[in-house]
Amino acid sequence: MDYSTEQRLEQYTLKRPTEVLLVAVEIEGQLDEIAIFKGFSSSLMNPTAFDPDVPILPENVKILSIDRLQSPYNPNDPRYIEKGISWENFQQVLASVGL
Repeated sequence: MDYSTEQRLEQYTLKRPTEVLLVAVEIEGQLDEIAIFKGFSSSLMNPTAFDPDVPILPENVKILSIDRLQSPYNPNDPRYIEKGISWENFQQVLASVGL
């Protein structure tokens, strides 16, 4: 099955439920930060659709960096596992869990 970028990231968090991903992205020139946890994505900077089937990340999204954090995510006390991972490097992480 061909997963979209967003689906691959959501699937990763289902396989690693103790992790939260914070994804810095650029969508049509606008910066956003997406939190992904246990298979769900939500924007930290813009409204998120109530319908979980509506993708947050379009196919033309530019992923700037990905941070891996321990869950539960507390913005006042984030516990980083790894910071500033490039999309190219994170694809290797995805491949290591079969995505």
